[in-house]
Order: sequence, then C-alpha cells, then structure tokens
Amino acid sequence: MAADKDSKKAKKAEKKARKAEKKAARKAEKQTAREAKLARKTAAATARTAKKTVKRAVKKAAAPRKRALRERRQPETLRLRSASPSFTVNDLQKSLAFYRDVLGFTEKERWERDGALHGVELVAGVVSIFLAQDDWQKGRDRVKGQGFRIYCDTARDIDTLARQIQERGGTLAEEPKDQPWGGRDFAVVDPDGFKITISSES
Repeated sequence: MAADKDSKKAKKAEKKARKAEKKAARKAEKQTAREAKLARKTAAATARTAKKTVKRAVKKAAAPRKRALRERRQPETLRLRSASPSFTVNDLQKSLAFYRDVLGFTEKERWERDGALHGVELVAGVVSIFLAQDDWQKGRDRVKGQGFRIYCDTARDIDTLARQIQERGGTLAEEPKDQPWGGRDFAVVDPDGFKITISSES
C-alpha cells in the first residue's frame, strides 16, 4: 500500500513538473516574441529618423545653390556644360584611322551619303569630336590647322599614353614635359595639321 501511494505521488509530481515546464516554455516564447516585436519597432523608428535626417541634410545642402541661382547677376551670362570641336578634313578615312587607331578614340556615330562616309563622331571619356569630309567647295588648296590647338585633360599617366601612341604608329610633335603650372603634357598633330595637346590633371 505504501508503495502504491509513493508511486502515485511520484507520478503526480512528474505531471506537475511537466506542466510547469510547458508553462515556462510558453512564457519564454511570449517574451521572445515581445522582444522581437520591440526590436522591429525600434529598427523602424531608427530608419525613419535616419531618412528624415538625410532629407534635412540634402535640403540644407541644396539651399546655398538655390540662393546662388536666385542671386545670379542679371542679365545672366552664357553658361555651357560641354564643347565638341568639329574638324573638316581632307581625307576622312585617314583622319578616322589617326584618331581611332593611333590616339585611341572610339566611334560613336557615323554619317553616310550615297554609300560614302561623310562624317563621324568620336568619343574619348566624356569628350566628343566630329570629323567631316571636306566637300572642296572652298577649293582644294584650302589650308587647315593653322592657328588652332585643342587642349585635353586626362587622368591617365601622360608618359604611358604618349608611349602607347608611338607604339601604334603615332608621332609626337612635343615630347612629354612638365609645365610651370604643375601639369605634364605632350602634343600631336593630326593629318590635316590640327594640333592637340594632352595634359595630366594638375
């Protein structure tokens, strides 16, 4: 009889312990869920605050420019964003080969008429130039390239660029040299005598 009573007590205690264990597990799950929910709310609030901070910073940074635009001297002077030279050449195919194959420009667009190439746009970085075939309406003895020079800046190493141009068959009109203002440059002349100086960013 005593053994039966002890067995019943043990089973009752075991059942109570399991019940307490399940209750504790449920409580822990609820606590974890509450903490996760709080973490999500905190993260969302932080993101909203950061977004507002960025908006305020952008608005503040833009304010001086807006004021500057309002305060421009009137009447406004000419303001340009880019410039693209156009060269009228004697032999378009020859000039194209020089700018593309020797200097390293790439073709962006070409214009043909009756199956013949009449013009081409070339690009190098953000710089564009245009080449157009001379139609000879001003005579075949028209002199080109005199009194003209175009200056180009590059982030590339000047000596390496000059050497590569020579390796591709080009001739330097001026070897790479340092300038008093801090830059380093060299010069080439295209088939029609147009002079081009390429310099490092000072």
